[in-house]
Amino acid sequence: MNVGTLFTKTARTFPDRLAIAYGDYELTYQQANERINRLANALRGLGIQKGANVAILLHNCPEFLEALFACFKAGLGSVPVNFRLHPKECSFIIDNSEAEAVILGEDFRDSLYALKGEMPRIKHYICITEPLEGMILYESLIKDKPANFNDEEVERDHLAWIFYTSGTTGRPKGAMLTHHNLMVMTMNFFADMCPLGPEDAALHAAPLSHGSGLYSLPNVAKGAANVILASKSFDPPIVFKAIQRRRVTNIFMAPAMIKRLIISPEIGRYDLSSLRCINYGGAPILVEDLKAAVKRMGQIFVQLFGQAEAPMTISYLRQEEHLLEGTDEQMRRLTSAGIPRTDVEVKIIDDMDRDLPPGKMGEIVVRGEVVMKGYWKNPEATAETLRGGWLYTGDLGIMDEKGYVYILDRAKDMIISGGENIYSREIEDVIIKHPAVLEVAVIGVPDEKWGESIKAIVSLREGRKATEDEIISFCKQYLASFKKPKSVDFIDAIPKNAYGKVLKRELREKFWAGEARRVR
Repeated sequence: MNVGTLFTKTARTFPDRLAIAYGDYELTYQQANERINRLANALRGLGIQKGANVAILLHNCPEFLEALFACFKAGLGSVPVNFRLHPKECSFIIDNSEAEAVILGEDFRDSLYALKGEMPRIKHYICITEPLEGMILYESLIKDKPANFNDEEVERDHLAWIFYTSGTTGRPKGAMLTHHNLMVMTMNFFADMCPLGPEDAALHAAPLSHGSGLYSLPNVAKGAANVILASKSFDPPIVFKAIQRRRVTNIFMAPAMIKRLIISPEIGRYDLSSLRCINYGGAPILVEDLKAAVKRMGQIFVQLFGQAEAPMTISYLRQEEHLLEGTDEQMRRLTSAGIPRTDVEVKIIDDMDRDLPPGKMGEIVVRGEVVMKGYWKNPEATAETLRGGWLYTGDLGIMDEKGYVYILDRAKDMIISGGENIYSREIEDVIIKHPAVLEVAVIGVPDEKWGESIKAIVSLREGRKATEDEIISFCKQYLASFKKPKSVDFIDAIPKNAYGKVLKRELREKFWAGEARRVR
């Protein structure tokens, strides 16, 4: 089944229900479906045929969802590009994907068009605002096109979405997600993550090019409203106002976004009682931050662990397990990524591909219908990541006797000091408990004696102070001596990429420059 048909079916059943809200702008499912169909017809009219790719470079807006579903319906591969990336990064992704057209907004019009020589395959630049000479105005393109469209018949492995990785360890790679991948993801979202219905409303505050765009599929499938935050930046008061005004019931967020909400002094001024579920993922969340979120907003959180290569999700931790009090086992599970999703297998293996018993650390590997087809035009990376029917995630972790998965680190973030394997996440979970600490990242730096030593990079809360000795002494209360940081650096803000993931490679770079062995 064509995943775009989810919109077609919902528009037929719930034509008058709110489909998309953006500030005061509203579209019903019938209105939105007609605009999507007009765009699908327009893309066909430009000569873009089934099997071609179309890039989408827009801030969160209604046209983003229109473009996404128009590509699905027309059997085109959608290539959503994160608007937070540098124009050079955007042009790389667009060229690498071999897209024939790009749908873009005013903020990217000049900068991307200046790089058009680096994207020779692009035949059409479609701008949703005033276009430059040589571009096509989005509204003019769709204005006179038919409002009906016969959704393209596609095979289960037909490409629907090229999801580019965040590139924290090098050039982004395009994970190929098929219509079948996305349909499986959607159906099992209801089984494990969050039940939805036409009375629900989802708030899209995270980039639609990433998790929030995937999150639109189950909401569309059940006729829920898609409320797109009418802001180019994540501003807590604007989020609170949108939740209150639209009676938002569910949201997808990154942990950094949750933290900004709960520390905002504005949170108590708004009625957030409509919220039933906040799904979070995309990066680890520190336990103290998670407890603070549950205490402030209630037991409405569901954790998901997934990747571009296996979207939403590999494992999940249910709302009911987000507890503030309980047994030691229950509290320990707050540090886990939950259990494998119903239709997903997970196991832990050693560096010889041998299965490891419960409690033993190794690489997390995954098998299931949600796993990508492979990497776009990159057979070497595909062969390295997909082996024997399993997806090698690059994450290190353990699984306990009951199947709960604990992610300890990225394989390349493991610190080896004096022959001991040390996991930065464990140390970060301790340092974040310090009352002066806002954010922390732990890395390994060169050490003549031990090979690597542990360095903590700390960002302090506004108006608070702490010293290096104080942070190290604090760690001594919770960690074995060999795990405590040897040094602490203080910076204004922890660097993150466009997806909210901490850029540890950037933090490490100045310490490893010139070294014969460099940690990447």
